Amino acid sequence: MSTTTRPAFYALAPGGWRDYVTLLHPPYTAWHLSYVVLGAALAPHWRPGILGLALVAFFLGMGIGAHALDELQGRPLQTRISRRMLGVLAGASLFTATAIGVVTAVHTSLWLLVFVGAGAFLAVAYNLELFGGRFHGMLWFTLAWGALPVLATYFATSETIRLEAVAAAFFAVLVSWTQRVLSTPVRAQRRQDGALTDSGEQAELALRLLSAAMVALAVALVLLRVT
Repeated sequence: MSTTTRPAFYALAPGGWRDYVTLLHPPYTAWHLSYVVLGAALAPHWRPGILGLALVAFFLGMGIGAHALDELQGRPLQTRISRRMLGVLAGASLFTATAIGVVTAVHTSLWLLVFVGAGAFLAVAYNLELFGGRFHGMLWFTLAWGALPVLATYFATSETIRLEAVAAAFFAVLVSWTQRVLSTPVRAQRRQDGALTDSGEQAELALRLLSAAMVALAVALVLLRVT
């Protein structure tokens, strides 16, 4: 057993600005945003403006808003951010992300509002474990954090859903599923036992490598479209 007191491998020492960095779950947020890039890069036409808006919206909605709500539920990251501030961060981030989605829908297709509504609902229902936790499970995690950013960004860019988008969304579901399979026991070890077993350390290393790999894939896709 190797001793550790951090609730996550990316968690900084508690207090001040470090809590806000920890709250972002940096490697997982970057991983999540790589799915946004995947959806934009697969679309028939390259629209960097739409990609930029989607990155901002998902960063606010999932990177900040959803994670702030999650921290309200039991302080899994052990930050010292007040409940009031977490509520403000969640509300402001989700509102702004939703507003970006609505404005984008007005200028592209109103069907995009289906994705916007689904994203806002799942961010709240999943992290606050509403409806008896019915939306706080593996399926909903993979759909909200994996498939949704791919499909929403692809649709916002092309105003349709084609087979390649569905295949990419399925890819995101599988990778997100892998993320949860690896992270769940590691998270339990860190936050309950305060230490990692050898297998836990290997699983955490795999998570670090996968997050870096997904970002590298996103960068490669952008370079492919701009060069």
